[in-house]
Amino acid sequence: MSDVIMERLQVLASHLCGNLFGHLELAPPDPILGTTLAYNKDQDSKKMNLGVGAYRCDKGKPYVFPSVLEAERRISADPTINKEYLPIDGLEKFNRLSRELLFGAQSQAVQQKRIVTSQAISGTGSLRVGAEFIATYLRVPAVYVSKPTWGPHVTIFQKTGLQVREYPYWCGKTKGLDFTGMTAALAGAPAGSVVLLHACAHNPTGVDPTQQQWQALAQLMQERQLIPYFDSAYQGFATGNIDGDAYGIRLFVERGFQCLVSQSYAKNFGLYGERIGALHIVCADEATAVKVLSQLKMVIRPSYSSPPMHGALLVTRILEDPALRRQWEAELSQVSQRIISMRARLVEELRKLNVPGDWSHITKQIGMFSYTGLTTSQCQKLISKWHCYLLTNGRISMAGINSSNVAYLAQAINDVVTN
Repeated sequence: MSDVIMERLQVLASHLCGNLFGHLELAPPDPILGTTLAYNKDQDSKKMNLGVGAYRCDKGKPYVFPSVLEAERRISADPTINKEYLPIDGLEKFNRLSRELLFGAQSQAVQQKRIVTSQAISGTGSLRVGAEFIATYLRVPAVYVSKPTWGPHVTIFQKTGLQVREYPYWCGKTKGLDFTGMTAALAGAPAGSVVLLHACAHNPTGVDPTQQQWQALAQLMQERQLIPYFDSAYQGFATGNIDGDAYGIRLFVERGFQCLVSQSYAKNFGLYGERIGALHIVCADEATAVKVLSQLKMVIRPSYSSPPMHGALLVTRILEDPALRRQWEAELSQVSQRIISMRARLVEELRKLNVPGDWSHITKQIGMFSYTGLTTSQCQKLISKWHCYLLTNGRISMAGINSSNVAYLAQAINDVVTN
């Protein structure tokens, strides 16, 4: 009897016995969230959580932007706020301010009203809606994602029936960008393919193209007639420069690309639990944008009907008030600079211990994460012996490092590298 028939008989038997879902197997834990669960169970006083992608202050505590607290105070005191449903595409003022933040208020595409914006359930929800829109309305040969990339990227696009292919990104030898491999792969991509690009602070590597490389990439993709899809999760968080972190997106739009952008406010506003983001679709003209928005709503309506309100109100209050926006930008710069300073401190501690290898790539990388280059076995030893919880691909969250534990981490790395 074949395995397929046996499996079907087992499913039928479970139904007859009254256990409708008895045939299901236990799914593996999410690698990132599973790391946090293991960290939480650990009783060691020196344990470190280097897996979670959420900012921590120098005391290792979750950080709420004071500007966000002030915005919440104002919202709670506003008698005009109601709890009615938002439109399918979300809060109109939030969408406008998000568009201007990402593309620049003076962008021709913004001024010409050819960018469609819809509020979304943070970056992940935005990506899923974007993928669904592509699968429904565009006949694309494939979606190309970097190798490596953020874990859910591949699954999000595959779940909508799109074919996913990879392009080289990380060079293990140089611990930097494999731009030659990347461009060679994209040069061979079929016309009309979608290319997923990290706008800044590439996750998991922390390695971004230079401005010159962005320009060369735009030229190549224009020649090959490829469709850019930007994932923007770290604008302002990566370097502290809001405009600089949007360089790639703005360059492509200025060059006339029609594209998609998923935008998240989890990191740069600290609104992880509010699940607030946006999806932007850059169109050829305003008339097309009107039609695209109408069809985008058709994708959203049967999914979650309309987005939640509170996160949109928070972002709107901050971006529309000049003083509150200046305060937020200053706080964002401080957050970014603390991450940058921890990169420098870690490299300094590694050099003090004469840890074998060149660790300068840690300071060359930017954003929340660093791709350390540590092997799987070294990562496993960091977890089991030193209670330093990280992903076994060597990715660490720089937000988990602070003044009191950076020397300890360097000692742990020294041990697993030398032994």
